[in-house]
Amino acid sequence: MWHGSPEDPEDAAGTPRQGVREPRSPEGPAPSAQTASNRTASRRGSACAPAKRKESPVSAARKRVAVVGVGTMGSQAAWRLAARGAEVVAYDRFAPGHDRSAAGGETRIFRSAHFEDSRYVPLLKHADTLWEQLQQETGRELRRLTGCLLMGSTEHQQMATVLESIAEHGLDHEVLDAEAVAKRFPQYRLEDGDAAVLDRRAGFIRPELTVQTAARRAEQLGARIERYTPVREITPAGGGVEVRTDSGSERFDAVVVTVGPWVNDLLPDLPWEVDIRRLISAWYVPTTDAWFGEERPAFIRTTPTHCYGLPSPDGVSVKIGLSRDLHAPAGDPNALDRTVRPEELEIFTELVRRHLPDLHPDPTRLAVYMEGYTESSRPLIGPLPGAENVVLLAGFSGHGFKLSPAFGDIAADLALDGTSSQPIDFLSTVGRTTA
Repeated sequence: MWHGSPEDPEDAAGTPRQGVREPRSPEGPAPSAQTASNRTASRRGSACAPAKRKESPVSAARKRVAVVGVGTMGSQAAWRLAARGAEVVAYDRFAPGHDRSAAGGETRIFRSAHFEDSRYVPLLKHADTLWEQLQQETGRELRRLTGCLLMGSTEHQQMATVLESIAEHGLDHEVLDAEAVAKRFPQYRLEDGDAAVLDRRAGFIRPELTVQTAARRAEQLGARIERYTPVREITPAGGGVEVRTDSGSERFDAVVVTVGPWVNDLLPDLPWEVDIRRLISAWYVPTTDAWFGEERPAFIRTTPTHCYGLPSPDGVSVKIGLSRDLHAPAGDPNALDRTVRPEELEIFTELVRRHLPDLHPDPTRLAVYMEGYTESSRPLIGPLPGAENVVLLAGFSGHGFKLSPAFGDIAADLALDGTSSQPIDFLSTVGRTTA
């Protein structure tokens, strides 16, 4: 199955290697991959329309589930598992809410319309419901709906996909021409041939607060979180799974792996490639009041430079980020280069000059994060081949945070029931040959 790599830096220090390995049990060999595959297939349900599930603590309480990584996805998975009565132990190499991965920078975008694939929209609706539920349960404002302005050439496929998803799912929106944009949103500059769509069921999410809030809610419901405890190895064993840390091992019925940019370290023999990229966020101060007027939506531009931005909740600055193709490889996630060099700002400078001229051209703040991408930009959701009790969530390709409550709920489905009623066939690891 999966074994730690001799090049792993922990190995060089003498620590046993990481990964998922074959069990070394005196009771006999591990189940064959074919047997595991057959069991997985027999338990897998077909996709259907999202439905609100009642919590079922009686059945879930019979399972112990580990969550490895308590970040964007892991904190939500821990909450959803604990809400259903499972015995949850969650591990993180740092602590919930840290800034070492992708969940930083105070804001992320939530939107209902989707550029990449309209099949995400039912999942976004499920996430929307769960965002409201988490806020109600905790009394914290994790999300604010301010709208999101989607802009780009009418010839670009992503703008066509947005309009298709809006029409197919009846989303609340408004199509704006250049004159309307200039009047209502003078901080943006459209080019000839551009279209603009205002997604009304959109806004910003507070990522660090969300991760900490979901993790704390999981603890209130009985979960145990092991902070500053990296997992070294995951081993199928006797119908369950063993999780090993530097402090020892624990046995579970199932494990949810949500380690973000460390997925290739923990699972070096993963059959799909997850490309870990280093991304830069930059904050700019407006020179006019237009950015913080009555309407202050987030924005995404598809062409000519794919980028996004959000006015900061404190009314001081505007955060700007770029898309995957403009990110450099991250290298070792344990040694991320957090220094932003002047030449890396050139693309931001040109973007501000061309499309956002009411921002001061020099940033006041810079930050570096990491994200994992698959070749198709579709995340990997589901069991590992030959290890049906190990549920993987990885490779969210820059658009996972807004969906994180839904994906956490799906992880709970798969860990407890082996199937989910959510429409995830196009994201599933089952039978998937390419990333």
